[in-house]
Amino acid sequence: MQIGFLQMRSPVPGLGTVMVFLAAALASASLAVPEGWGEEGVQYGQVGTDVTLSCTGAHAGSPVQWRRAGAAALPEGSAMRQGALVLPHASLATTGTYSCHGEDGGLLHAVSLRLGHLPGVPFVSCRASDYENFSCSWTSSVETFLPTRYITTYRKKSLTGEEKRRNKNGHVGLCLQDPSRPGTCTVHRSEFWSSYRLNITEVNPLGSSFRLLDVTMQAIIKPDPPEGLVVEPIPLAPRRLHVSWKYPSSWPKEPHFQLRFRLQYRPVIHRSWSVVETVNLSEVITDAFAGLEHVVQVGAKDFLDAGNWSEWSAEARATPVKDPATAASEETTTDASLESLAEEPSPAPNPEPIRASSRVPQVPGAVASLGCDRLSVPDRSDPLEKMAILVSLGIFAFFILAAVLVITILIWLRVRKHGKDETKPHNFLIAATHLKSLPTEAQIL
Repeated sequence: MQIGFLQMRSPVPGLGTVMVFLAAALASASLAVPEGWGEEGVQYGQVGTDVTLSCTGAHAGSPVQWRRAGAAALPEGSAMRQGALVLPHASLATTGTYSCHGEDGGLLHAVSLRLGHLPGVPFVSCRASDYENFSCSWTSSVETFLPTRYITTYRKKSLTGEEKRRNKNGHVGLCLQDPSRPGTCTVHRSEFWSSYRLNITEVNPLGSSFRLLDVTMQAIIKPDPPEGLVVEPIPLAPRRLHVSWKYPSSWPKEPHFQLRFRLQYRPVIHRSWSVVETVNLSEVITDAFAGLEHVVQVGAKDFLDAGNWSEWSAEARATPVKDPATAASEETTTDASLESLAEEPSPAPNPEPIRASSRVPQVPGAVASLGCDRLSVPDRSDPLEKMAILVSLGIFAFFILAAVLVITILIWLRVRKHGKDETKPHNFLIAATHLKSLPTEAQIL
């Protein structure tokens, strides 16, 4: 039977040896006494191995007889060796109560056989819901079918040279198990900037198996969800919701370790979320849909981005107020429709006898007339439509002005060119006259 222990050393001579022997004595005491795993008279065996049941109380060499409670015969392949019953390659079906009897049929000994498997390496995960404590949980990797216990210890891994000189292996302690929460243990007053090595040892009557896990507080910090989430509509603000919440009660209210928050919200009829991050304890949603119910949740994380986000809080719901102008227009439309329906003349009485089947269509007819009245209500002036008309007129006027300007420029260029052409002959005549007035010698030159 092998049990995993952390090797411990101490600068005090002999202290480490004493601690090792103490731990070994505690583990041995829990395993050496079979009664510690169940009621008296129970024997445990491993599935797939040969199991031997001894007949306590029988005299050496005297013949004995073995029986199995609730069965007419012993399991197939059973054999007796010197009064002991051997069950080869025992399976779970071999479990039961066996008894040995003397020649006269008297009961000599009875034993309850329980079979199972050796423990496997447990699956372990750790989480810190605050910066002062962390807890670890585990599950067995093998269904042993046997009673199981866990030994949970931790060792602080020193980070500074001074701590290493004082204690080479750091502080060794117990990860405390809570009977009301099986499969978990907690390390209290842990240091946020330190690392720890956790040892979870699974023990059953057949043996033990352990897992060592290194834990860093900054990596496993995961706050509990925020509490007290409240969502309220804001009067006279059709697209706004006021959201407020509180710190989780498990997070110590210290100024050095703050939380930041992530808010997600959506209309109930939609599937996609909108997300906002903040460091405050309240937020105003400014892009909600007026008149639609919204669902809101909030999560938390360490302010310095250590660890992971918490789970989402419980949902809270609220509906933004409706736009007063929209609500008034809807009421006006409905009132006008009802008035037009009331002013319609009643249909002329039918001289023929009224049959029950002829009355049925009158109700849908009334509803249809109501729908027609709603469609025939004069269209209200729409600001967007007015804006579209103004923009169209502006564009049209721009093109007209541009065309006039282009035509004006072309006419001006043409007139200017024509004026230049008229001035060219005049200049030529002046030059010719000047040339004639020069002396003959200058002309020859």
